[in-house]
Amino acid sequence: MKITFFSTQPYDKEFFIKHNGDFDFELEFIEAGLDEKTVNLVTNSVAVCVFVNDKVSKEVIECLAEKGVKIIALRCAGFNNIDLGAAKENNIKVCRVPAYSPEAVAEHAVAMILTLNRKTHKAYNRVREQNFSLNGLLGFDLHNKTVGVIGTGNIGRAFCKIMLGFGCKVLAFDLIANKEVESWGVTYLPLIDLISESDIISLHSPLNEQTHNLINQDTIEMMKTGAMLINTSRGGLVDTKAVIEGLKSGKLGYVGIDVYEQEEKLFFRDLSGGIILDDVISRLMSFSNVLITAHQGFFTSEALTQIAVVTLSNINAIVQKPDLQGNGIII
Repeated sequence: MKITFFSTQPYDKEFFIKHNGDFDFELEFIEAGLDEKTVNLVTNSVAVCVFVNDKVSKEVIECLAEKGVKIIALRCAGFNNIDLGAAKENNIKVCRVPAYSPEAVAEHAVAMILTLNRKTHKAYNRVREQNFSLNGLLGFDLHNKTVGVIGTGNIGRAFCKIMLGFGCKVLAFDLIANKEVESWGVTYLPLIDLISESDIISLHSPLNEQTHNLINQDTIEMMKTGAMLINTSRGGLVDTKAVIEGLKSGKLGYVGIDVYEQEEKLFFRDLSGGIILDDVISRLMSFSNVLITAHQGFFTSEALTQIAVVTLSNINAIVQKPDLQGNGIII
């Protein structure tokens, strides 16, 4: 049985080939992303495997159905880039990896906080140029700071544990308070209260109609002056232009993002030899108190192993039992 992978990088090939021994699928890897222009590259495949920036629209799904594709496997947790209604109408099963390694993304969020705070990236470059001055590298103690966590799913919970370990006061917002998380000492608050009371705000929410541009001009105005904002979840949670205005006014003291709403035109590519045409991210990159990484949060060997194993297992399970539900299978 053949699986066609889109948006593939060398590490995708490495981990999926390594863990395919137990399944013996035929694997086809395509570097291009999936969209209406590239869908015709699919030939004789029962399944396609896509990533966060592939565009699995109604038109793409209808074309996949015509080609005999029965499964769309997301090798990620989010599924906002796929038309689930169209998949159901065309009798195509959709599966994902709901919890590949929550710690990987949570730890990356913490790394961004520490880097922005203690300016280790700047110190590294200074010392390499034989500049051992500490001027401009002043940070603050994380201990006793108030950290607001928006979204307490698997990654949000892992992040809460780490920040509690730093001795922070941890606040959380979610549609339903998690009793276990509360037992750790985390306090659930309404979103507005969390935003206004937090020194650091970290986003761990899925992207949907309710959460799109959750961080905007109004919510930024509610923040403490000099607050730190971290987003390792989905780019669409943040209105980037509003963030830029918040940085210019000084309302936002630090911003760290591992995701960006227009990232499909930038991330996972080497653009060092060209000119970035996206004026918004170019402006964001110009601030000294901004740290941007290119959707790196998931990138650990443990996470990639889990992604490969769960994705292949999901596809195999659906092939064996087409009516199977649960275990990362959405429809």
